Amino acid sequence: MSKLRLQKIIAEAGICSRRKAEILLTQKRVTINGREAQLGDKADPDSDEIFVDDYLLHNKLEKIVYLLNKPVGVISTCDDPHGRQTILDLLPPKKRKGLHPVGRLDFDSRGAILLTNNGELTLQLTHPSYSHSKTYKVWVEGIPSDRILQRWRDGVILNGKDTLKAKVELVQSTNSRSLLQIVLKEGRNRQIRRVATILGHRVIDLQRIAIGAIKLNNLKEGGWRKLKEEEIHLLRVKPQS
Repeated sequence: MSKLRLQKIIAEAGICSRRKAEILLTQKRVTINGREAQLGDKADPDSDEIFVDDYLLHNKLEKIVYLLNKPVGVISTCDDPHGRQTILDLLPPKKRKGLHPVGRLDFDSRGAILLTNNGELTLQLTHPSYSHSKTYKVWVEGIPSDRILQRWRDGVILNGKDTLKAKVELVQSTNSRSLLQIVLKEGRNRQIRRVATILGHRVIDLQRIAIGAIKLNNLKEGGWRKLKEEEIHLLRVKPQS
């Protein structure tokens, strides 16, 4: 194999993004064949010995993607300085190495989130041109009127910018709360919760049930499964505009 930039090798090994790999290099945490690596260095992952801290990179490591059903109260990061449970804690220790989440799901929400050791796939899936739809079941306070639901579909101003058009359907309602199914093509920070509050219907429970064509189905809360190759292929395909 021809030589590649170190940040590309590190990202493709599933350690972190290319940008974070550059930071690791400036922090002098990467070595090539026993010498300290510099920003701009290149290496051959098939023949050079590359370490990040005490971890030896194996660029030919199997590229894995897991679908995980995150419970409420678990954070979508690899570690937490406050000692809270993370999504990696839900996996057996032997399966955690090199994994990182693709996107986020906030502390108070539950449902589908992807984990992978494939930095290239992560960069691809988080690029705006991919923007796979995400489907949610959301319980809110009260019963939104047709006018409110249409406002939600058309877009609501958050931080001075309209949200993209969304699919919002009333599934069922009681005297005090309603279940909505919401499909988004974007994912701003706590977007559904913020829009619901603006429209006067605070979120009671939020569950993401699908990422593109990848659905939770009967995956138990706190459980996980490895995606099949054909499912990973579906994630790599750019959605139709």
